[in-house]
Amino acid sequence: MNKKDISAIRSQFKLNNYRMNIREIFHVYVQKESGEIYHHICQPFQMLEQEAQELFLANFKKVLTGPLDAKLFELKFKRDVEDSTQRILFEGIHMGSSDWQEKMLQIVEKMYANSVYEFDTVVTFIRGEYRKPKKKRDPESEEGGDDEVFSSHFILCSLNKMDQPKKALLFDYIEKEFKPNTVIDPIINLDSPLSGFLFPAFNENAADVNHLLYSAGKANEPSWSYIDEVLNCEEIITAAEDKDCFEQILINVIGDEVDSRVISNVYEEIDKILQENEEAKESEIPMLDYKDVSRILEVSGVENVDTAKVEHAFKAVVSDETHEFKASNVLPKTIKIKTNVANVSISSKDLKNIRYITYNGKRCLLVEIDEDVVIEGFKLESETLGF
Repeated sequence: MNKKDISAIRSQFKLNNYRMNIREIFHVYVQKESGEIYHHICQPFQMLEQEAQELFLANFKKVLTGPLDAKLFELKFKRDVEDSTQRILFEGIHMGSSDWQEKMLQIVEKMYANSVYEFDTVVTFIRGEYRKPKKKRDPESEEGGDDEVFSSHFILCSLNKMDQPKKALLFDYIEKEFKPNTVIDPIINLDSPLSGFLFPAFNENAADVNHLLYSAGKANEPSWSYIDEVLNCEEIITAAEDKDCFEQILINVIGDEVDSRVISNVYEEIDKILQENEEAKESEIPMLDYKDVSRILEVSGVENVDTAKVEHAFKAVVSDETHEFKASNVLPKTIKIKTNVANVSISSKDLKNIRYITYNGKRCLLVEIDEDVVIEGFKLESETLGF
């Protein structure tokens, strides 16, 4: 799934939306440490009070929120796995209510087979139908819109922590006095899902039952055991790992010292690739193999670089010379330069305005700007230095 696919389905989680028909919601309350199921209940989603529906819809949106390869990951199911989660989910989508619940309980058992939490948790499943128009409605001919739609059934899972209510003082309007809060019922923390997933994945309006979308609790911290043992999916690489590997390859090829203009040119070339891809409205994120990286380094001003050298660096760092990097993963949004005097944060596009120089025997960071500098209301005087 790309950003557009995820955004399209996330935007449909709203009240009374015929394009997102959530049929059932199934809650499983699991006790801490023991991992035993204390209670479970299934009910039609529309039977919930409106306020409860809004809270859960916001929770489902959070499951589908975050950057790809950092918070959200499209996972591919492993083949030939006994009692695979793929089969459980695929069969569960179209089963009757009681059989569907049994299938979801199988997944819950997998989730807590090797995981222990220090707090109670609630696993929430929903299943429903997602509809998307095949084309926009033409205001003149009034054709399109909901005349023809793509329709797919789905299951979404959200794992949430149970929080204990905080001790507090309440004001009793009737008795006109302050009282301690005596409520002891735990609260479902719907604001910060611990994890979740959407099955199947959706690619250009088509349901892909060989993949699902996994949501990690924290960016760049997916649960490897959850991916392997619960979801039965193949290994992945996070955006942070992808970026680290790419940087190590550059160091292996260029060396650990580089002119700021060279590295600026590298990022500018990658950004150009992303911009061209966006202008062409391509759904696939551009990938960079060792040949692409070799070309980028060459046009960026790196000396003595050739394809064989870059290929060797790929093999040394990622153990696979055929590995491809997502261009969006290796282009930093911001670059931070930390010194004992000041910290500077700039975009990768502005790196070309930074120079590291030696002046009068002292190391200096030179930042080219096109505006006056104001400190505490005072405009600094400019002085001209000769180099």
